[in-house]
Amino acid sequence: MNVPLWLALLAVGCLGVKLIRPPWWLIAVLLLGGYLLADSVLAPVINTAVK
Repeated sequence: MNVPLWLALLAVGCLGVKLIRPPWWLIAVLLLGGYLLADSVLAPVINTAVK
């Protein structure tokens, strides 16, 4: 079964928020940081580390 990456991340994120209950600012920092890193000079390095 092939599941899109965005759907898997959404499911894991929702479960993590419900179970761990991190503060809202931590969630915002992680989302914003990931968004900014994806369009930075480090994107190729992250891409090779993920694959």
